[in-house]
Amino acid sequence: MSPITRIGTTARWSDLVIHNGTLYVVEVPATLEADLQTQTREVLESLTRLLETHGSGVDKILMATIYLKEIGDIAAFNELWDAWLPAGSAPVRCCVQARLAHDDFKVEIQLTAAV
Repeated sequence: MSPITRIGTTARWSDLVIHNGTLYVVEVPATLEADLQTQTREVLESLTRLLETHGSGVDKILMATIYLKEIGDIAAFNELWDAWLPAGSAPVRCCVQARLAHDDFKVEIQLTAAV
């Protein structure tokens, strides 16, 4: 069996897990009082760093689940998402409205990527 690498592991979760050439990550915003655009930029920038640091990249994302506090924000989110993704590399994706773990989160993104 391939080793499982867990990074930033606590009793409840890991920041990132790599197994069998696949990276799994969830990212949330850092600035709670920020608007959706700022929170989305923070999350996408953080995901870019995490992916690149661990041998992957935005162009290697296989699947994404986007959780929005308000689904009415999808157009604003998509504008940033579309600019972030390299042309021709769109992953399988779903976007849902959800009650997020912190009341001030407006977005949370879960990714699976090739390493």
